[in-house]
Amino acid sequence: MGGAERTVLVLGGRSEIGLEVAERLATDAGTVVLAARRPEALSAEAARVRAAGAAVDTVAFDADDLAGHRPLLDDVTARHGRIDVAVVAFGILGDQARAETDAAHAAAIVHTDYLAQVHLLTELAQVLRAQGSGTLVVYSSVAGVRVRRANYVYGSAKAGLDGFASGLADALHGTGVRLVLIRPGFVVGRMTEGMSPAPLSSTPAQVADATVRAVRRGRGNADVWVPGTLRLLFLGLRLLPRAVWRRMPR
Repeated sequence: MGGAERTVLVLGGRSEIGLEVAERLATDAGTVVLAARRPEALSAEAARVRAAGAAVDTVAFDADDLAGHRPLLDDVTARHGRIDVAVVAFGILGDQARAETDAAHAAAIVHTDYLAQVHLLTELAQVLRAQGSGTLVVYSSVAGVRVRRANYVYGSAKAGLDGFASGLADALHGTGVRLVLIRPGFVVGRMTEGMSPAPLSSTPAQVADATVRAVRRGRGNADVWVPGTLRLLFLGLRLLPRAVWRRMPR
């Protein structure tokens, strides 16, 4: 990023990964804006970011309220002048077993993890294009690279998001706006509590480290796998026969 007095917006202010990213970027930023459904409950998160070196603002944000996306972005730019880095860090895992028979739950997962992301990213892209610069950070997942039977509802949403973000990155080429697409494997954290970690798992801190390296690199769009060895692994996994793939665990 370089320099101070920049604004980092974290959409999903309670996200473990988003907060880790905010702490790491605090030394680059004048202000970190934490956006969450209940901003009054962000005192601990705000204190962590202040301790890391940035001023903190908190704002109300409901990812599923599509009509509220643009007013939120307009409010942030009115208060802080611009958005230099926007970290889109919200999402839900949902309950796969329930989603297989509860259509409303399946739709809720896809609404939050795909539709809301597409809507917000489209609005963000317009704001950053108008500025002529800025960085978008999008979290996909290896779950969307080849969707598994064990988590196909969540995986399908991530597959759609991955494709959308890849296309958006190409559309932003030459505008001064960058898109950093992060594809983590299994992340051991609050969202996956109680689940057995998969091979090549990572932590929110490790995902944040990879994210911030890509953001600070500051040149062109970036696709980042966490850990990096997953990129090579999935070259092979894409070729597995369907009869084998359908038995793969989450």
